[in-house]
Amino acid sequence: MTYIKPIFRHPKLPKNKIGYTLKEYEGAISNLCAGCGHDSISTAIVQACFDLSIEPHKVAKISGIGCSSKTPAFFLGNSHGFNSVHGRMPSVATGANLANKDLVYFGVSGDGDTASIGMGQFVHAIRRNVNMVYLVMNNGCYGLTKGQDSATADQGSKSKAGSINPFQPVDLASLAVELGATFVAQSFSGDKGQLVPLIKAAIHHKGFAFINVISPCVTFNNNVGSTKSYDYVREHMEMTSKLDFVPQESEIKVDYEEGEIAQVTMHDGTRLQLHKLENEWDPKDRLSAMNAIQRARAKEEIITGLLYVETRFGDLHDILGTSDIPLNKLTAKELNPGGAALVEINNGFN
Repeated sequence: MTYIKPIFRHPKLPKNKIGYTLKEYEGAISNLCAGCGHDSISTAIVQACFDLSIEPHKVAKISGIGCSSKTPAFFLGNSHGFNSVHGRMPSVATGANLANKDLVYFGVSGDGDTASIGMGQFVHAIRRNVNMVYLVMNNGCYGLTKGQDSATADQGSKSKAGSINPFQPVDLASLAVELGATFVAQSFSGDKGQLVPLIKAAIHHKGFAFINVISPCVTFNNNVGSTKSYDYVREHMEMTSKLDFVPQESEIKVDYEEGEIAQVTMHDGTRLQLHKLENEWDPKDRLSAMNAIQRARAKEEIITGLLYVETRFGDLHDILGTSDIPLNKLTAKELNPGGAALVEINNGFN
């Protein structure tokens, strides 16, 4: 068995606007279990970056520890990457973002990495509105240590070993909305049609973009009685909306059935078009989003789609008033402007 990906690709593969094929966005061959939902998420990231014609070297992938945190090796092999300590990915991503705000940041985490040891870091990344895509691959168990329940396992969910989880789960999407995340979405690893547009929108969102993806563990948590199994999620999934991501320069064409269509304009002028399925839900109203999540939970449904978005606030660099030039690109001229500049600063305190 080899883990070396063959170099050959069909010579007529489609190319994006910068002349790249999907090959340029791939990574190493996955060594996760066959059928793992995490691999589907990696594929969705590859497709989103290809569609947006993002140069791979302008992407930074930061992860912690866990099955999910191994996945950055399996996509965008020509991008920057840092595999950090368990639960500490947000700190590393924050520091990297402060040093170079010109990169697209993917923070890849799991339900243990975020909802347990990394909870404090998760909270403060939201509070600071770090400009990043924070993606949780949520399977409700610790796959690397033989399938123990994680903090997101639903109460009453049955493990492969037969034990019943007695505890209430941490609802990461609800928590993100409550804490003030400016972009909150939820999806299913097996729904590429929904997940790819959500990732595109998250990339274009200026601020903390959180996506909680239910991603069944085929080895330890895909059994009858598990609320994170493929069958359970498919049977209990309820979409807030169908959605399209609309780039600035593309003509807008909608082929949805009759119904209300809401448009959300992102910071850079790109748009999300939402074909709303639930009239009482408004993705721009925080209280409405929280109510939609709680209604779904009461009905034992898994609500998916864009739950909440806020485009009025700036990101961490806006809050701190940092330099227009990324900090890692400042030269001696900007860092040492001379004695006259120092006098002017001192006079400002008189």
